[in-house]
Amino acid sequence: MRVKLRQLRLQKGISQTHIAKRLGFKYASGYSNIEMGRNRLSLDHAAIIAEILGCKVDELLEDEVSHQEKLHKKNKTA
Repeated sequence: MRVKLRQLRLQKGISQTHIAKRLGFKYASGYSNIEMGRNRLSLDHAAIIAEILGCKVDELLEDEVSHQEKLHKKNKTA
């Protein structure tokens, strides 16, 4: 998801500060921490980010879901 968020944001020419302010964060680091994977992305924030980036929420989350499925399968076989 982190790569997807950054990639879409850069393609649209949107700053982290812009998204952070739309999400209600005081500083850009509020959003940056989500993009860097330090903080989890809430569904409410995902909806706002998807609107800003012109995509669907599931597009933002598909990489994360795929990653979680891989981890689950790996743990089952270990």
